[in-house]
Amino acid sequence: MSLRLRACHCSDALHRRNFLGASLAASATALLLGAGSFSTPAHAAALSKAQREKLTPDDVLALMKKGNKRFSKGERHDHNYLAQQRTSAQGQYPMAVLLSCIDSRAPAETIMDLRIGDVFNSRVAGNVEGPDVLGGMEFACKLSGAKVVLVMGHTACGAVKGAIDNAQLGNLTGLLAKIKPAVEGTSYTGERSSKNYAFVDAVARKNVELTMANIRRDSPVLAGMESSGAIKIAGAMYNLQTGVIDFL
Repeated sequence: MSLRLRACHCSDALHRRNFLGASLAASATALLLGAGSFSTPAHAAALSKAQREKLTPDDVLALMKKGNKRFSKGERHDHNYLAQQRTSAQGQYPMAVLLSCIDSRAPAETIMDLRIGDVFNSRVAGNVEGPDVLGGMEFACKLSGAKVVLVMGHTACGAVKGAIDNAQLGNLTGLLAKIKPAVEGTSYTGERSSKNYAFVDAVARKNVELTMANIRRDSPVLAGMESSGAIKIAGAMYNLQTGVIDFL
């Protein structure tokens, strides 16, 4: 082979390697960034203000539903939590504020396949509201721009069982008292005891509904924002057995 042909051959091979390398790099970047669309979230970095502002309350709920669907099927995104931590350290732009139970088996961010910086999350036994929780929600929505208030209960809730059994224990007594209206307000024809998990779950669902109503009643700020369409106040029930969230 002549010197000129060898030079051309080497040049062509180098060109092909450079092209292949660039193509692989572009593909990896597209996967990492979610192809530039928030319909496929960028799991490498935290939610930006521009991305959050493009979302409607319905968009936010749809993202939560899709995330839980991935979780329940074992198809969660490969999150780069370190990148999310570094990005969100510069500022946070959560799309929602959650009120969920402290139950260790129901971590909202995990079961909805969310990122660091995606949501504010208030956790209290029995997912009940109070002045402090409402203040946090008002901050999240009115001052920080969150689009959804989500109250999430779960099956086999220990706080609900305690309320059904009239448990008495220090400050827990007062907390469980907030759940008792749901016990009394649940229509159920079977055994109304904490040993009947169907009844427990029915009370937990009613508790979510009543908490949503209480938020609207006790926070004119949030009620006004919902009336104007700026936010949505929604409810959900997480099934500990199936990993599926039922959005009410």
